[in-house]
Amino acid sequence: MEPTRSILLPGSVLPAQPAYGALIEALGPEVQTVAKDLELYAGDVPPPGWSLETEIDGVLREADARHWDTFHLVGYSGGGAAALAFAAKHQERLLSLALLEPAWAGSWDWSPAHTRLWEQYEALDALPPEQFMAGFMRLAVRPDVALPPPPAGDPPPWMAKRPAGIRAFLETFRTYDLARNSLAEFRQPVLMVLGGLSNPDDFGEIIERLSSVFPDPRTEVFQERHHFNPPHRIEPERLAAVLHAHWERAEGISHAEL
Repeated sequence: MEPTRSILLPGSVLPAQPAYGALIEALGPEVQTVAKDLELYAGDVPPPGWSLETEIDGVLREADARHWDTFHLVGYSGGGAAALAFAAKHQERLLSLALLEPAWAGSWDWSPAHTRLWEQYEALDALPPEQFMAGFMRLAVRPDVALPPPPAGDPPPWMAKRPAGIRAFLETFRTYDLARNSLAEFRQPVLMVLGGLSNPDDFGEIIERLSSVFPDPRTEVFQERHHFNPPHRIEPERLAAVLHAHWERAEGISHAEL
């Protein structure tokens, strides 16, 4: 039997290694895991013409360089949106999909509340970087959640890239055609992880909509978590156990089909 192989895509703020280091340790050495940084941040500014297609190509290059014909894909936030786009285009490469509060999931069947929320996200574009980031974080959580203050001292160098990167995500979400029909044909198991303190009009609705599209969905709720203290950083052991069970089931299905 081949070892378990997984690619982890981070969100639009933390780089892959600090985002997923604790989870990789909790998953253990029996899992071959790649925490892959987004193509969006390969340079000082977003690459010309960047879109979710750019991230799809990056995942393909990573898997092909390792000679992985099939693998498990995990994506958080913006990386979750990229993972969704990958699943819609390359179902044959995936053994399973895990979505940790994907930032976006297509432009169909939005509720009025979700539509209003995205109008608020788009209104952030006129703000300077510091106010932009504060507004971005506030919209992602429930109104009564107290967000931590920014860390003391100078921000890490990579932080300067993040406002432009988040804006690039928001722009591609306006125009990208995520094929609902392709997702409805995705037969592999799909795990979706939700924080109980995240904005329900955002991530809660996204997961609810996707649950009605994927043939084999499952949702795991972490009641005390929200988008900026996510399970892969705060409760890595619990999430690792959930992922192990998800992957074992997916690989069992794959072997049965073979």
